[in-house]
Amino acid sequence: MKDKLLIPMFSKKSFFIFFILILHTFHAQRKKADTVYVYEKVIVYDTVYLEKALKIQPAGISIKLPPVWKTEITEMSFFKDEVKGAEVKLSQRFQFGAGIEAGIKKGFWSKGFSEKDSQSGFGAGIWASKPIYKRFSVMLSAHIYHWNSTFDLDANKEDTWLNGFYFSEDRQPLLFQKFNNKHFEYNLQLKLLYDWNNIRPFAGFLVSKNTYKMQFLVPENKVLSKLDDFKSDQINFGFSLGIQYLLLKKFLVSLEYKEYKMKNIRLKNSDFNFDIFKTNNTFAERKINLGISYIISGR
Repeated sequence: MKDKLLIPMFSKKSFFIFFILILHTFHAQRKKADTVYVYEKVIVYDTVYLEKALKIQPAGISIKLPPVWKTEITEMSFFKDEVKGAEVKLSQRFQFGAGIEAGIKKGFWSKGFSEKDSQSGFGAGIWASKPIYKRFSVMLSAHIYHWNSTFDLDANKEDTWLNGFYFSEDRQPLLFQKFNNKHFEYNLQLKLLYDWNNIRPFAGFLVSKNTYKMQFLVPENKVLSKLDDFKSDQINFGFSLGIQYLLLKKFLVSLEYKEYKMKNIRLKNSDFNFDIFKTNNTFAERKINLGISYIISGR
């Protein structure tokens, strides 16, 4: 009987112990640290900040900005004259200008065939200059002149010393009609100037071309009925001397003497091989001009 009572009690204890073991095992498994891997997607955005200067004066703060000096290269530079110790003002910039001139001229036609010794004229031109060394500068100029006539020859109005028939080398007849010494002249000059207290003496090299014109009656379809021109086209070389004065910083007043040689003067026409003058002739033309020009830029 007693043994029968012990078996159920043992069974109950065994069941309780077994339940405790299972519970302990289960609890132990729950407390076991597991490794958990977490993946995170990281997105990075770039942010651009724009800074804009604002004209804001902080309250109670006084800021004094440093002065900004605007410097400018002066058009005139100064240097000491080692001999006299005086300051000389000379432009170091390229100068450009234009002007007009008037003058008188003694040439081949006025001296040899006219009662008047000289002819008057006027002209206009442009020039450019640049200092090269201390007081010295060079100037390149181009002018065109118109010279008035001092005598006129018209075979239809009077008996002149050129009246009559002439013949070309291929025997074509030419009948003189008109001539006067009114003409255009083209000059190109290179000058060397010396600057001294607004006074500029100079000397230069001159290239000149005069366009004299003589009219003849020439044959057309074998009939002497066409009026045609015979013109001079040679280039002449010479020299010039003169002086300039700077007035009111913008104007140049000049007085100039020019002389050049006219070699082998010929009046030509492309349709006729004819020369009214003898070859190997040489004449000199001399003129004096008074001019004024304006400095457009450079001073």
